[in-house]
Amino acid sequence: MPPWSDFEPFIVSGLALGGVYALSGVGLVVLYRATGVLYLAFGAVGAMGALIAWSVQQAGAPGWVGWVTCVVFAAVVTLGYGLLFGPPLAGRDPLVKAVATLGLTLVLYGVMDLLWTTSGGEARSITLPTDNGGFTVASIQVDWTQVIGLAAGVVITVATGAFLRYTKLGTAMRAMANDREITATLGVPVRKVEAAAWLGCGVLAGVAGILLADLVALDATTLTFLVVSSLAAVLIARLRSIAVTFAAAIVIGVVHDLITPITSLTNYRDMTPFVLAAIALLVVSRRQVISRSREEA
Repeated sequence: MPPWSDFEPFIVSGLALGGVYALSGVGLVVLYRATGVLYLAFGAVGAMGALIAWSVQQAGAPGWVGWVTCVVFAAVVTLGYGLLFGPPLAGRDPLVKAVATLGLTLVLYGVMDLLWTTSGGEARSITLPTDNGGFTVASIQVDWTQVIGLAAGVVITVATGAFLRYTKLGTAMRAMANDREITATLGVPVRKVEAAAWLGCGVLAGVAGILLADLVALDATTLTFLVVSSLAAVLIARLRSIAVTFAAAIVIGVVHDLITPITSLTNYRDMTPFVLAAIALLVVSRRQVISRSREEA
């Protein structure tokens, strides 16, 4: 077992990753509650947006132009998909909805492999200006990008909670999560509410793509499948609570990175989201069984 000093830097990186997973998870939860669609293409959209941002920067454009391009691309693709396929998917089974977005993932991944092939290709990276500054806490160097990653998760979680609770659009989204048909009969513009949810999820996908490309790596495969960590947090929250999603995402990010210094476990750290989600779901199921047994007794 390595000394504790070897783990300390990974606490910081884990918190930053957890924050990005949290904002991703919040976007997935809100979209699911508003439309019933589990957006499996979240990671692929962010990954392609980040690669486009890198290409824009390589063409000589300022860095901020690439970042804006990434967010706009992710928002447009997600909104376009929602407007085109959202209505036909509205009445379908949850499995059909999930598989449909998985199809979008495969299409985007194929395009990325065609345009930005990784076999023998040049090394790519997105570097944010916030990487150059920071501060030290107990001999641990913390850069501003890591702070932004964690802060983004906190801000998005709090802001989304307030939005859902205190705004008319947020109230409409919560109502649609409870009963879509009744909400429509009450005069709520269901299509507009769904479009807002798709657009918001797309914007978060773009932001997550930029941050993860800097914090982890600018690689199509890596960024596409990092959505698994966010999905694990969402499953732990049972696709309902954004607060639980945030807490679960932070735990997943920290545990994932703390395993890195342990040589015998490093190669298995990508299993962290699955293991934590399985444990959480088993605990929840056990509590439900116990509570039902007590009620029946």
